[in-house]
Amino acid sequence: MTRNLSFAAFDVETANPKYGSICSIGVAIVRNGERVSTRQWLCRPPDAVSTFAPRNVGIHKITPSMVADQPSFGQRWQEIRSVIGDLPVVAHNAQFDMGAVHQACGHSRIPVPTWVYGCTKVWAKRQLLLEKYQLKTVAHALDVRLDDHHDAGADATAAADIAIRLAQLAGADDLASLARATRTQLGHLSPAGKRDCR
Repeated sequence: MTRNLSFAAFDVETANPKYGSICSIGVAIVRNGERVSTRQWLCRPPDAVSTFAPRNVGIHKITPSMVADQPSFGQRWQEIRSVIGDLPVVAHNAQFDMGAVHQACGHSRIPVPTWVYGCTKVWAKRQLLLEKYQLKTVAHALDVRLDDHHDAGADATAAADIAIRLAQLAGADDLASLARATRTQLGHLSPAGKRDCR
């Protein structure tokens, strides 16, 4: 049923509580219902939000020295955009990741992408009866492997596999039909702002 399911699963890690302080990005590509690739990048956060907070470092283990010689977010962004191409985007707790992209692009003075996006957390709340809907909880419930939580590549991979499983449960063969089956709306990100998946 998922033969038309194609999207880019997306995850970011941030250096501090500021949404735009992206220091790592993960992208997992799904084509025709199968995950075909995963990429992960480190980057220096935009200068205005470049401080690393101990709490964030404790979560994702990325330190200032690890990104010191990496390209900035703005320098990385074109490569990431080219990997995603014109695919719709999926993330777990997408309002965070899309807000992070919007703010990081603003800080970097580069155009915000125009994306249609879905949220595996929103869909899971409609399809699964769980006490919590964190990525690791939903992954466990769906028997999805999550190797290294808070590694952007691993989290993007898990989000991709969760979306595939949720589409299978719903009998949906693309993101639009998954949204209809779960009575949700896809989100929209653009230079004008964002409308969250709900």
